[in-house]
Amino acid sequence: MRRLFGTDGVRGLANGELLTPELAVAVSASAARVLGDSDRPVALVGRDPRASGEMLEAAVLAGLTSAGADAVRLGVVPTPAVAHLVADLGADFGVMISASHNAMPDNGIKLFAAGGQKLPDALELEIEEGLEGPARRPTGAAIGRVRDLPDALERYVAHLVASTPVSLSGLRVVVDCAHGAASEAAPVAYAKAGADVVALHAAPDGLNINDGVGSTHMESLRAAVVRERADLGIAHDGDADRCLAVDATGQVVDGDQLMAILALALRESGELVEDTLVATVMSNLGLHLAMADAGITLRTTAVGDRYVLEDLRAHGLSLGGEQSGHVVLPRYATTGDGLLTALRVMARMAQTGRSLAELAGVVTVLPQVLQNVEVADKEAVAASPAVAAAVAAAEAELGRTGRVLLRPSGTEQLVRVMVEAPTHDLAETLATRISQVVGAE
Repeated sequence: MRRLFGTDGVRGLANGELLTPELAVAVSASAARVLGDSDRPVALVGRDPRASGEMLEAAVLAGLTSAGADAVRLGVVPTPAVAHLVADLGADFGVMISASHNAMPDNGIKLFAAGGQKLPDALELEIEEGLEGPARRPTGAAIGRVRDLPDALERYVAHLVASTPVSLSGLRVVVDCAHGAASEAAPVAYAKAGADVVALHAAPDGLNINDGVGSTHMESLRAAVVRERADLGIAHDGDADRCLAVDATGQVVDGDQLMAILALALRESGELVEDTLVATVMSNLGLHLAMADAGITLRTTAVGDRYVLEDLRAHGLSLGGEQSGHVVLPRYATTGDGLLTALRVMARMAQTGRSLAELAGVVTVLPQVLQNVEVADKEAVAASPAVAAAVAAAEAELGRTGRVLLRPSGTEQLVRVMVEAPTHDLAETLATRISQVVGAE
């Protein structure tokens, strides 16, 4: 049976073949039975502003209450707000309805266990196995009830401001809210922390989320930062669990550079546990070299923020993330939080008096080329001697000036070939050479 849960919840075309209201009812009811820690569990429910969220929210509320859980409706909030409030209010679990950076027609269901933690595979599997439901359902007074939490966003913003160590007075920031869940939260949080804020793409209508804007389309933000003479720009995705940045000249600052800035800040304040940062195998070699020069250990995990989170929890570490802008600060958040990341980066600028370009300059980003090759059997091809020989030849040519990463896709019949090198032309040449061998195999 094909797994229902992917690397970040259940995601698909809303009201399409997979992500139907019927499935949302079944998943939320099963989650209430699996994650509920009492006879009357409490679940928090948030969503991003895409139109299908209204339909799926109604289905999720029906599923939860049909299983005897009380549901607290948070309204439109960022994903990390749900995680924070689950922990802060002591709820049994949380449900976020969002497809993150995906286009508007898609949607998804993300679950958080008690304490605001993402679910391990075993719990997701148990929820899948329980989709058929119990033989008997609660009736009468045992049916769950629904209530609203009108100050949900206010509580979350207060947490963000309290987690910002210094005033951001004097900083001018343009924030691209992607017409998503950050549209109200980000401008308010940044202003309350002291920054002068220019809000961009912060007028969601249910249909325009991620539509040529946000962290996957940063052209308009880059132009706005220069036009507004801002100190920096911040780009969020649809549910605001990630952020990328733009310096005062309009240059993009990616997740690797943001992690380096925060790692050095945390080490200086004595908060970087074991002087260690956790990133995925996709992080640029430039981050590895910068951290080695700074005496900071860099641990790597498989691709996906859930694996970063697992490693952080397993070793009690204090900072991790992905090149895409998912950054986790476990002392302040249980999951990736784009708003928290942006606030901490701006705090570092305020503390040091240095520009974002200066701070990000600690990482020299090597040109990186990623090619995807369609294959019939990704595991067999990736393990073939011919492919191994092609990778070894490229690694020998690069020496210590670059690296090669070849891995099967986690979701498709693809082999991904990634090469980093001193120049883009060399990276592309070597990646193409390896990809041709992969294709031939």
